[in-house]
Parts: sequence; C-alpha cells; structure tokens
Amino acid sequence: MRALAHEGTNGMEGLSYRTLDKPEPAQGEVRVKLLTAGLNHRDLFVLHRHHSADPALVIGSDGAGIIDAVGEGVEPSLIGKEVMINPGLGWKENSDAPPAGFEIVGLPYHGTFAEYITIPAENAAAKPGFLTWEEAGVTSLAGITAYRALFTRGKLKEGMKVFIPGIGGGVATFLLQFAVAAGAEVYVSSRSKEKCDAALKLGAKQAVDSNEDWQEALGGIGMDLIIESVGAATFNQSMSLLRKGGTIVTFGSSTGDTFQFNLREFFYGQFNLLGSTMGSAEEYLEMLSFIEKHGIKPVLDEVYTLDQYEAAFTRLEEAKQLGKIAFRIGE
Repeated sequence: MRALAHEGTNGMEGLSYRTLDKPEPAQGEVRVKLLTAGLNHRDLFVLHRHHSADPALVIGSDGAGIIDAVGEGVEPSLIGKEVMINPGLGWKENSDAPPAGFEIVGLPYHGTFAEYITIPAENAAAKPGFLTWEEAGVTSLAGITAYRALFTRGKLKEGMKVFIPGIGGGVATFLLQFAVAAGAEVYVSSRSKEKCDAALKLGAKQAVDSNEDWQEALGGIGMDLIIESVGAATFNQSMSLLRKGGTIVTFGSSTGDTFQFNLREFFYGQFNLLGSTMGSAEEYLEMLSFIEKHGIKPVLDEVYTLDQYEAAFTRLEEAKQLGKIAFRIGE
C-alpha cells in the first residue's frame, strides 16, 4: 500500500510518501480501506515525538473508509460497511480521565495517512449518511475533543456565555458550532478578519481582534465558560473575561506550556480550571448523535492528496487554515 510515513529524522525531513506492506487484521480487528483522512496539530507534534531510531510509522489520527477485511472473532457482515475511525484506543466508558494504557491512533501505532489501516472493531463507527467522505474523514479527533471539553468538562447549558480564543482551527470551529447548536451565546477572537467574519456566519455573537483589549471590545461581559487551547499567549486575558465562579477548560497550549498567572485573583474569583483531552468511546458516539441531530458538518479548508503532504503540513503549521484540512486517499 502507499502511505505517508515518518522515519530516521525528526520533523518534516523524516516524512516520505512510500510503499509499505498492507496490514492484516488480528483477532478482534478490522481492516479499513481509507478513502479520506484529516490533518491535525497532533500530526505536527508526532514528527518530533516519534524517535528517529524507531521503525517507520504511518502517521495520522483521523480517517474514514470502508471495512474490507475482518480478523478472527469479528462478524464478517461488517465487510463493506462505511465507517469513521474513533482514534482513541482503550478508553471505553466516560470517566474522569483516560485509563492507563490509553493511546491515540498515529503514535505509537500506525495511523490513517495510508491506503489501509487495522484497528479494533469497536473503534469503527458507522459513518453518518449526511457527511461526505471528506467531512467524515476530518471529524473524529477534533469533534470528540470539542465535545468532551464543552459538555463533559465544561457542563455547557443553553443560554451560557462562552468564549473561544483563537478561532479558525478544527477543534475551535467545532466548539463554536456545537455551542451554538446547544443554545449558547458564543464569542470568539482571532488575528484574522477573514476568520472573524467566518465565525460570525457560523453563529458567533461577536468576534474580536486578538490584538484588541478583549474586556473593552466585549463591553465587560462576563463569560460563564472559556475553552482555552492557545496557552501562554492568551490565558491571562481569557481569565480576565470570566464572571465570578466561571470556568476555564483547557485542552491545548500551542503558544507555550508555562506562564504566570495571579493566584490571588484566581481564588478570589472562585474560578474553576479544568483540563481535558480527547474523549471516551461513549462520548464519541454521543458526539456523532449530536452532529446528526443538529446537522453539523465540519468546516472544510483545503483537500490534498497524500503526495501533496508538504503543502498541507505547511498550511497547518502557518495557521492559514479555516477549519479542517483533508487528504483524499482512495475512491
């Protein structure tokens, strides 16, 4: 099979589009002939987390396709089913945190940037019919991350005021769409006027320039819930928008992992700070039901073929995308 694999050198230099052996499903597994896949920031990080001395690794965590083979103990009638891949391995029921041994497709196990992948049968979920293959291929990782952050951790309710800094990426656009569908009043920020305008079209009540004074721009509105993924560059300004007793949920730190904040201001404000990452198989199915109920489709940016990976990775790394970048793999 043809695949995009990483080996030998850290970073993009270690990536190559090459021929690898087609995998065979083991007991309890299915093999999926992939038609589409989605690019995530995680794929950029994996290029540095995958050790240069390790064997070649097919990267990629998002994908959709058709089951074409099953392993021992798996119902043969699954062959031919159209599925999306739940990238979370080993986290079945909703819980406070992932269990020991939880992993994500694409590291340490082979991922979705290939013509075929083998996964546990329980990680193949029926593809909603209203999604195109490109839409299905980019939804899973960003969708489950947004769903858990908003609903499980953030306890989002109708009428709540929600702020999402750094609108434009895949998870952020899902956060906006999900929160609007749930009846929340959503505010966003971005350095890009184009992305601010797009957010307003998706239902945001107000979009502010990231370089503005957010409190002034929003007229002192207190936020019930803020979903933070930018990190050091925005965290303190985000916290300044919280109402007393409000909550910040964080699932990322794209501008740095460490920074200082005022602890006294935090405890006097009775604020809540919660971490989140990915989600369980139970939440994944809830997320699929939610998008079906509300007719939510991912915002698609550009679609590439796997041999165009350099252009796709560069677009993501430079934060030029609005929504999700997809790979078209098969027919």
